[in-house]
Amino acid sequence: MPKMKTKSSAKKRFKISASGKVIGGQAGKRHGMIKRTNKFIRQARGTTVLAEADAKIVKGFLPYGR
Repeated sequence: MPKMKTKSSAKKRFKISASGKVIGGQAGKRHGMIKRTNKFIRQARGTTVLAEADAKIVKGFLPYGR
């Protein structure tokens, strides 16, 4: 059997933790910061764990857990 290909866009954006959760960047911080509250900007720093429905899709793109 040939090896499965990893989706290049997914390996740049997501990481799978040791417990199997998918970690990705926080959404909603690309532009329009003037209309966001300071509380939102502060809480949206760093990375976050993806929701289970989204994680299921991303895990299909990362067959070897990159």
